[in-house]
Amino acid sequence: MKILDRREFLKKSSVALTVAGLPAIIPSRLWAAKGASAPSNRITLGFVGVGDHGTKVNLNNFISNSDARVLALCDVDSKHLAQAKEVVQKKYAESKAGGTDTDCATTKDFREVVGRDDIDAIVVSTPDHWHVPISLAAVRAGKDVYCEKPVSVSIEEGRILSNEAKKHSRVFQTGSEFRAEHNFLRSAELVRNGRIGKLHTITAYLPRNPRRPGNATPMKVPAELDYDMWLGPAPWAPYTKDRVHFNFRWILDYSGGMICDWGAHLLDQAQWVNDTEYSGPTEIEGTGNFLSKGLFNTAIKFHVEYKYENGVKLICTDKIQKFGGGIKYEGSEGSIYARYPTWSGKTLTSEPESILKSKIGPEETHLYTCPQGPERNLLDCIRSRKLTYYPAEVGHRSSTICHLGNVAMMLQRKVKWDPKKEKFVNDDEANRMLSRPMRSPWRL
Repeated sequence: MKILDRREFLKKSSVALTVAGLPAIIPSRLWAAKGASAPSNRITLGFVGVGDHGTKVNLNNFISNSDARVLALCDVDSKHLAQAKEVVQKKYAESKAGGTDTDCATTKDFREVVGRDDIDAIVVSTPDHWHVPISLAAVRAGKDVYCEKPVSVSIEEGRILSNEAKKHSRVFQTGSEFRAEHNFLRSAELVRNGRIGKLHTITAYLPRNPRRPGNATPMKVPAELDYDMWLGPAPWAPYTKDRVHFNFRWILDYSGGMICDWGAHLLDQAQWVNDTEYSGPTEIEGTGNFLSKGLFNTAIKFHVEYKYENGVKLICTDKIQKFGGGIKYEGSEGSIYARYPTWSGKTLTSEPESILKSKIGPEETHLYTCPQGPERNLLDCIRSRKLTYYPAEVGHRSSTICHLGNVAMMLQRKVKWDPKKEKFVNDDEANRMLSRPMRSPWRL
């Protein structure tokens, strides 16, 4: 990605440091490096993608932290921008956290946010096909990053992102709250400390979506939407309302279906509990039902099985249990089931029930998390320069599990995977699916 240099940026962008009194806030990396006091020690943030989840979840969660300051918002949809800006202005007007300034800059081009010298971190809440290009641009510009899950739409681009985050010493948080949820943390620690005996099977239960084929009829692009920018590196396709915003999840050009949506949460839990979060399975096979008509083309029914070198089997299925998704761990001496959503009914059960009464001793394994959530964890780690609880490499590995499942379903046969080389074993057809082309002029 070509990032505007400072001179070019100031010439071309209407979002300069002098807008809305922004010089009053100094980037934390500047005063931290000099060890001097500053007018503000708040971490400055730029948001790229402020649609439904980007605003209702990520923006609201970050803005509730008094040591964070939102300076810029970006979205290709001007309606999203207006709604998000109203949230920021209202919050700062009520809390007076912005001093005399309750405003923030807005743009439809993420490069104008990434190119700013007064922003410490970029929050990426776009459709999946934009995750790596924007995160890479931010990392290479010296920004820390919060990126929604899954971090990638292909295994190779995820590897590039993880390598670059390490190369540039950037703090990176993959956006998932599951490791911070009590029932998922509790189940993980119980299993890691042997309370169900030797772990042999993990089953992730995901919802079944979409429930309709999607309308592929070309439509007029709404005036508020920069559709070409929305498509970005993805292949050109005619606009239809079912293609953009929430529904991108069900189209392979932009995402990978439910196995990449909820799977990025629950398959990450499996990796965490199996102590393979920096590795992966060695064999994958699965079946999936793909819609043959309409716009949506991701698997709506699926059953994928992964085998690990340690003998553990991971199953990912749409056969959801009761209400909500969840994950089940089975061992030689019992089982545990952690359920989502966490706000309704029993979220943690076990057989036998006595397992849940067990206490984890001070000398046993205690897993790293942040009860206040991934946003708070990122802010803390920006200051400490430590790894977040869901860093780039782990985010890449968990996304890889999702992509491996899709590859096996599309090929309709078993594939063997080398988690060290990150290549399929003696399988040229499968290895050609590790990456995907990008529409010009976008590139990594």
